[in-house]
Amino acid sequence: MSFDGRTLANISVLAAIVEGGSFARAADALGLSPSGVSRAVGRLETSIGVRLLDRTTRSVMLTDEGRRLYQEIGPLLASIGDAVTMTAGASAAVQGRLRVNVDGYFSRRMLAAHLAKFLDRYPELSLELVTRDQLGDLVADGFDIAIRFGQPPSSSLIARKLLETRTVTVAAPSYIRKHGRPETPADLIQHACIQMRNSLTGEPMEWEYKLGRKIVPAKTSGRLLVTDAGTLLGACLAGAGIARLKASGVQELIDKGRLVQLLPEWTGEAFALYALYPSRHLPAAKVRAFIDFVIEILGADAL
Repeated sequence: MSFDGRTLANISVLAAIVEGGSFARAADALGLSPSGVSRAVGRLETSIGVRLLDRTTRSVMLTDEGRRLYQEIGPLLASIGDAVTMTAGASAAVQGRLRVNVDGYFSRRMLAAHLAKFLDRYPELSLELVTRDQLGDLVADGFDIAIRFGQPPSSSLIARKLLETRTVTVAAPSYIRKHGRPETPADLIQHACIQMRNSLTGEPMEWEYKLGRKIVPAKTSGRLLVTDAGTLLGACLAGAGIARLKASGVQELIDKGRLVQLLPEWTGEAFALYALYPSRHLPAAKVRAFIDFVIEILGADAL
């Protein structure tokens, strides 16, 4: 297969379809007609000899071959764009659209309050935040980057660890006034503990603690089972029971007295926050800017 300017143009059209999620949005972004976009993809598929997109009247998805191709060419196109921008002497290399797959707890408790500052800093950038329970397929779903808690999957994604935080056991002052406080993990069985469903297993998450080298599982019970950390926190603040939450997201509430930390000498499980992006090459300027901003807002807690 020969590689020339037309091939590069057709590849750029494919990238626009993936990033926009449809032929129509790609056409608008590139100033082409939808039929022109379709012909460009057809020429690319013919030259390569494989189908790159599965198209229906309602959706467009990368095939396995298309996904592999996009994983390779996406970062290269972003780097070309960065190089052109810097060479042209533009005042802001961080521009375009940044699509972020983000952990809901991090988004609500640690990121949302700082978004105006980020957008003010980069006026030529538009930001789309999508909160999801699971990472999914970053490339096929058209994301530039993901910010997620938990161990990264074994994949071609680049993973950069940003933060490690531990869980803390907390309750509202109103709950403690009414029911008292546990002194050891074993005491939790006598309290109303708000349960959180594990999205992978469908079962309530198990609670365990560490004291020195000793790991102690804790039996808990409660009539309230939730599926997201936002509801867990809201119910805990309202006095519905004892909860376990990531310390980095609730320290301010503890400092203000809206929550009381329980069992402080018993260490909860650790959770790491990662930035994930689909490239073996340098990430685009907008991705680097977002990672740097997240590290900035994490402050002293950042790694």
